[in-house]
Amino acid sequence: MYFAALLTLTEDGWVASDTELDDVETLADLIGLARDASPDDDPVLVFIEQEDAWFGIIRVEGEDDPRIFVSDGAAAARSSYGEILTKELLGDDRGDDTADLDALDLDGTETGEPDDTEEETQAVGETVPAAPVGDRQILDDLGMSEKELLALGTDALSEIADALGASEMLETVR
Repeated sequence: MYFAALLTLTEDGWVASDTELDDVETLADLIGLARDASPDDDPVLVFIEQEDAWFGIIRVEGEDDPRIFVSDGAAAARSSYGEILTKELLGDDRGDDTADLDALDLDGTETGEPDDTEEETQAVGETVPAAPVGDRQILDDLGMSEKELLALGTDALSEIADALGASEMLETVR
């Protein structure tokens, strides 16, 4: 089960809103939700949590590139919303059919058939680390250091909201 929320830092403080992930299929969809939450280009944090497995934070400010942090890359990569984040953080060239010709070893004996084995495909999936990935300083200027972020336990989103002074807002949405 997933929980998702948006926290927007306005001049009056944090404003939280619940968000539905039903229509989210890409990172662009998530970023669009965040930008829609802040017409004044205020900082917006998108929290996504899969119970007891992983959490992710996307930080969007105006038209700047989003900043992303995921607590456990491997666990997140095994879930639909987490996969969206880990693909962005770690790159995903598996779906890119336009291979770099210079990188291919073409010796004239190619059959035209892909030579991916099941083991090679699994190895690609296992390259996602079972550790935090992304921008570890995503919350530094908001009151939570990298060290504190990396030390979070199972109730991470509540601890983050508490450090940011937004715990009441987050609990209202929960």
